[in-house]
Amino acid sequence: MTYLLRVVLPDRPGTLGAVASALGVEGADILSVDVVERHQGQAVDDLVVDLPSARPPDVLITAAESVRDVVVESVRPFFGPLDTARELELVESVAAAPENGIELLVDAVPRIFRSAWALVVEASTGDVWSDGGTRVRRVASSSAAPETEAETLPWLPLMKATVLDPTAGHSVPSAWTDLDTELAAAPLGRSDRALVVGRPGGPGFRPSELARLSHLAGIVATMTG
Repeated sequence: MTYLLRVVLPDRPGTLGAVASALGVEGADILSVDVVERHQGQAVDDLVVDLPSARPPDVLITAAESVRDVVVESVRPFFGPLDTARELELVESVAAAPENGIELLVDAVPRIFRSAWALVVEASTGDVWSDGGTRVRRVASSSAAPETEAETLPWLPLMKATVLDPTAGHSVPSAWTDLDTELAAAPLGRSDRALVVGRPGGPGFRPSELARLSHLAGIVATMTG
């Protein structure tokens, strides 16, 4: 089985090596390491690891946290490809076929951000419900995106990349939050159109990931017009 392990650890030499050694003792093999962010002496890393099928994933948490000051933020099964130049490949694909840019974006974002799905929604200007809410239409979606359509999204227009929290007023269809899905959104070229990304089971989206999402959406929006 392959798992995605997000760890928060001291940003000092040797700590990641100690985590790798502890995981190795449990039979885990690290396939890739992505640095999510570094801030105030801490690092957040995503580790993709192989674990023998007979071993429960809990051993990954126990092993990693046996290293001093290391905290496992989440662990979940991982089924995606291990790409090292995902964003660059997307930009090259959109440059070659800008007319398909939005579809290419929603197909690539789940791999880039190790999420399950992505979709693009757009407020229909001048088209409102009887209660005054603006109607919303789906522009594009990845294959695993929820089929449930949003009729209205009160947080549109969206001015910057944001973690969507239904408990904080970011209303979304309930199907979007199934399986404890973490949600993030970024404006796509204009404030009334947004790229939404869903990550079932977490981990939550970090500020650095929101910045990357915003940057990528801005590049694709510019290239597609």
